[in-house]
Amino acid sequence: MTSLTADRLVAGPAAPSGTARPGPRFLTAPFAHRTWREQGYLALVLLLAPFAFAYAVFAVSFTAGVAVTVVGLVVAGAAVLGGRGWGAAYRSLARDLLDVDVAAPAPYVRPRGFWRTVGSMLSDAAGWRALLFLFIALPLSIVSFVTSITFLGAGLGGLTYWYWYQFLPQQLGADGELHRGAAFGDAYFLDTPPRLALAAVAGLVLLLCWPWITRMFAMIFRALSRGLLSPTRASLRVAELELSRTGTVDHADARLRSIERDLHDGTQARLVSVAMQLGEAREQLAEGGDLHQAADLLDTAHSSTKEALAELRELARDIHPPALDSGLTVALGTLAARSVLPVSVYVDPGLEAHGRLAPAIESIAYFTVAELVGNAATHARAGEVSVLVEPITDAVRIRVRDDGRGGAGTVRPGGQDPRTGLAGLAGRVYSVDGTFDLSSPVGGPTVVTVILPTTSPSSRA
Repeated sequence: MTSLTADRLVAGPAAPSGTARPGPRFLTAPFAHRTWREQGYLALVLLLAPFAFAYAVFAVSFTAGVAVTVVGLVVAGAAVLGGRGWGAAYRSLARDLLDVDVAAPAPYVRPRGFWRTVGSMLSDAAGWRALLFLFIALPLSIVSFVTSITFLGAGLGGLTYWYWYQFLPQQLGADGELHRGAAFGDAYFLDTPPRLALAAVAGLVLLLCWPWITRMFAMIFRALSRGLLSPTRASLRVAELELSRTGTVDHADARLRSIERDLHDGTQARLVSVAMQLGEAREQLAEGGDLHQAADLLDTAHSSTKEALAELRELARDIHPPALDSGLTVALGTLAARSVLPVSVYVDPGLEAHGRLAPAIESIAYFTVAELVGNAATHARAGEVSVLVEPITDAVRIRVRDDGRGGAGTVRPGGQDPRTGLAGLAGRVYSVDGTFDLSSPVGGPTVVTVILPTTSPSSRA
């Protein structure tokens, strides 16, 4: 099954954050690769934390101290942007050792103009969020590593205490005898078989708890990395809209070029031929030539004119279907009547009870249904298609279902061939802040659900 919605797009790259692999079982956790990778992450983070914290303190204090100088502002802005580099390093560690792939923020784009550049550097959200991560990482890394390594060391020490306690120096106990081993006060020594067994049991418990303590701190770092080192929801939305707008502009440009090519190579050539035929017929009549030949030329010119008009009507219908002038319900009914497949259309009466949709929305809705019906006929080998259009809160939902062979797929805008097929449809839907969801398991059925706002983005701005 293929599923694609606008909310699941990544800017780019943008890919959503990954999730950690399933953890090992309780008894085997101390020997699992994941546990030791997480322990290694805590150790490496502790090594990096002092330098990262010093950089963060420098970036903040330097920015505050040199805010009155122009050169200082440039250096401070560069320091803020440098936080992105630290963020990339921590994302790489998280990906390699914590099995979590945190998406990188959108790259910094330098605007035109000196002061706009300085302002964008100093206000770079990704840089400041990375600096905040560096601030938090120092105390968190100290607590996490010390706690984790304490459980590990105490667990191993308790589990092997029965062997190495005999190498400890002797101590005089309260009973006046010499004892060898760990002491709790001056009267309790771990030097008898029951107490050695108790130490081994306590060590085993600590050792079994160690992976889960380590995992708890690793989960905190995962959440912190996702929260501060990944793109914000707003930046993802902006990148997604920019991508969809670009795809829409490219689609419009390609469509205009196609219309120009059809007019130049088809209709224009046909009209030139008509003009030549009419000119030749006029010469025949003016010179008293063969009337039958002139009549044949006029008949040919008449037929060519009607064909040119038909081509112009088809081009106009592709730009704006005349049936849309009477509303989306009538347009979809006309589309169903002209389809080579049996198409059942149901439009909820409440859709137009609250007024017509925005023209741009109606056009996208119509062409979306038209292309899906066409795909069902030409590619899916479907026997019938059903179309449901119903209003929801401040939006309209369109569901097109066919009983074809399924297996349809699409790419997100900006991927391969984003101006064609289902990818082109998705791009047009995204351009007005809509959602596009495709469910097409092999063997069918194929169900496409599109949700469009009732007004265009420009009217909502």
